[in-house]
Amino acid sequence: MHRWLGLGNSLIIVFVCLTGSVLAFEQEIEQAWHPARYFVASATMPRLPLAQLAEAVKASKPEAKIGGFKLYADPARTVEVSLAGGDKEGKGDARSGAGRMVGGGRPDAGPGKGGKGDKGGKGEGGGPRIFVNPYTAAITGELNPRDNFFKTVEQLHRGLVAGKTGKLVMGVNSVVFLFILSTGLVLWWPTARKALMPRLKVKWGSGWKRLNHDFHISLGFYAAVFLFIMALTGIDMSFDWVGAGINKLTHSPLKRPEPPTSAAPVVAGTAPFAADAVLALACQQAPDAESYSVQMPKEPTGSIRVAILRPGAITENATDEVYLDQYSGHVISSQPYVQRPVGQRIRGLFKPVHTGAIGGLPTKILAFAIGLLGATFPITGTIMWWNRRRKSQRKAQLQAA
Repeated sequence: MHRWLGLGNSLIIVFVCLTGSVLAFEQEIEQAWHPARYFVASATMPRLPLAQLAEAVKASKPEAKIGGFKLYADPARTVEVSLAGGDKEGKGDARSGAGRMVGGGRPDAGPGKGGKGDKGGKGEGGGPRIFVNPYTAAITGELNPRDNFFKTVEQLHRGLVAGKTGKLVMGVNSVVFLFILSTGLVLWWPTARKALMPRLKVKWGSGWKRLNHDFHISLGFYAAVFLFIMALTGIDMSFDWVGAGINKLTHSPLKRPEPPTSAAPVVAGTAPFAADAVLALACQQAPDAESYSVQMPKEPTGSIRVAILRPGAITENATDEVYLDQYSGHVISSQPYVQRPVGQRIRGLFKPVHTGAIGGLPTKILAFAIGLLGATFPITGTIMWWNRRRKSQRKAQLQAA
């Protein structure tokens, strides 16, 4: 069963592992590829107001609507401005994940699920993000999620760009991969119990057949646990019933509550609360935060959402949420990350664990290496099967002779 399932899914396993390795360093590769888009020379002068940055964006794209802002504590980072509607090219699906703009899908809505537009003022998902120099208001770049290279790689990784059918295929493949890993450990243990050390190390300097065997058996043992975790988290991204089951087991609500709405202004024609005032309140509440995301409402009854990333947060989506009345600026509701429902926090960890982002650079390197190793096991396993098949054929010919 281990052999034939491995042979049957070998191409998909190699493809998924290789694309997963690429996605492990998505953020780092993207920033190294376009450094001018994400970084500026930090200046001694203070940052310009968000209103001035918004005017620069509107001058560049007159028909676009400002959906939100994301600012980093790092003085060398640009300010990200999300466009909510008004741009025909910006209607793709928003992605949750590191560095995603709050003006699109909610970054904590669960793995791979963007938010829907509603009364809470969530912007239209997938709109372009404009990067602005916070000291000069110069536009440093633009990113459209639909045209992003890594967006295409992720779609291939998660569903072969085949919609629900591709997502189902990848989900079934993850289940089969779990079975392959489990049967591999079952096959590994009886021999390892009698001769443990030879099964734990590669015999360097031996012939290529022996090296191929050790690569599959020994390295396969070390990588199995990590591949098992990646396959489990991949199943959650493919089947909604997994998340529903986690919510039921943890007694968490199946759906997130609707964002609160703003009260009607006391004086007709009252101007909405400015983004700069919202940012000032957020900085007062958390002066040491790593980043602030301000999401402006798109409806008259919508509320302003602020996501604050505290230092030492377990993931970049582990933000504290604050909702403000868009007319008075009063806090309507707030929820620290630690007070989120348990099921929501568990599901929010699946994607960072799957990609290796959970522990920063060390776990990303580990995920990258495990992905590359995972891609080699179908190849080394196929070579082992072919060698044994040829050996059996030669033995049968000798017996016949």
